[in-house]
Amino acid sequence: MVIHWKLAVVMAERNISNKELAEMIGKHPNSVSRLKRHRRLPRIDEDKLNSLCKALKCQPGDLIVYQEDEQDP
Repeated sequence: MVIHWKLAVVMAERNISNKELAEMIGKHPNSVSRLKRHRRLPRIDEDKLNSLCKALKCQPGDLIVYQEDEQDP
């Protein structure tokens, strides 16, 4: 099983830059950049997830996607 982190995808869909999101959530743009680079779910606390969802006007499920491993036949 793999849980994918889609922050980069959601930001691109909404045309939001690192700087813009950083201002919305009160973080440094470098922090947003580090968080955005993850492909798998990063360690993220409830407050940060809440602020991301509020700023991006999305649900946690928009940022996190579960995908089962492909099994060999």
